[in-house]
Amino acid sequence: MKKEYEVKDPVVDRVIRKFTDRSNLGFEKYGQSLHHERTTGIKDLVGYLNDIQEELMDAVLYIQAAREELQDLSEESLIQKFNDEEAI
Repeated sequence: MKKEYEVKDPVVDRVIRKFTDRSNLGFEKYGQSLHHERTTGIKDLVGYLNDIQEELMDAVLYIQAAREELQDLSEESLIQKFNDEEAI
């Protein structure tokens, strides 16, 4: 089932492509769609809520790791700038 959409915003277009790619990857990994999972009772509301909670917990960890990486990069940049100024 392929649908075409006219998207004027390239950011939205990239997000749609990422959703499509992720959906296809999930289908390859699990052999079923979310629709099939829901309509056949493989997963119920509690299962979806658990998945959401776990994904959001992971997201918080990724945010923290990204913040620490940004901090490290900022500190490295300041050290490099200081070293470059001392060399002059």
